[in-house]
Amino acid sequence: MRDPRLRKARLEETIREVLSSLLLREAKDPRLSGVVISAVELSGDLRQAKAYFSVFGDAERERQAAEGLEQAKGFLRAELRRHLKAETIPELVFLRDKGYEHADRVFQILDQLKKEHPEGNDE
Repeated sequence: MRDPRLRKARLEETIREVLSSLLLREAKDPRLSGVVISAVELSGDLRQAKAYFSVFGDAERERQAAEGLEQAKGFLRAELRRHLKAETIPELVFLRDKGYEHADRVFQILDQLKKEHPEGNDE
C-alpha cells in the first residue's frame, strides 16, 4: 500500500511546479511578473492548497502581486485540472512567503553586530 504522506508531498511539489511554470510562461497580467511560488501545502483532505509566493519589491508590489494571483485563480485552477491526475483539484489560497523577509532581517542584525563588535576588538 502506498504511503499517503508521500503521495501528498509529490502532489504538493507537482502543484508548485505547475503554478511556477504557468506564472513564468503563460500569465499575461504584468502584476504576476517575477512572482515565485516557493512552497505549496495541501490540507489533509487535499481540497485546499496554500501556495506561498514571494516577489521582490515594496509592500505595494506585493499587494499588486496578491491581487493578480487572486484574479488569476480560476485560470490557474483550470490549468491544474489539465496537468494533474487527481479526482479533486484543490482550491487555491495564496499567501505571502515571509521567509525571505525574515532572512533579510537576520542578515541586517548580523551586519549591525559586526559593526558594533569588529573582530580583534577586546572590550
